Amino acid sequence: QVQLVESGGGLVQPGGSLRLSCAASGPIFSLNAMGWYRQTPGKSRELVATINSAGTNYADSVKGRFTISRDYAKNTVLLQMSSLEPEDTAVYYCNVAGFGVDSWGRGTLVTVSS
Repeated sequence: QVQLVESGGGLVQPGGSLRLSCAASGPIFSLNAMGWYRQTPGKSRELVATINSAGTNYADSVKGRFTISRDYAKNTVLLQMSSLEPEDTAVYYCNVAGFGVDSWGRGTLVTVSS
């Protein structure tokens, strides 16, 4: 069973930057996708970005502003968020998926507001 712990959320002004971190414990392979999703009240959870050994995938709304990276040795995934907009306000969830795994963290709140 893979357990995920997120950190790094908080309040940031529009145009600012924030970095989210997720640490995974348990058996994870390089082909397992690690990534970030986000959810706002009344809406479905949506993809932000994912990464595995085959490459990265970003939602169109964050391309050019967010960067996902992964430390395969430490089983951690980072999400560097820049040029943040109020529309990026959400609870961000870390996920590991693939090959029989689909685990979620508890989420970390990101609020973009002046």
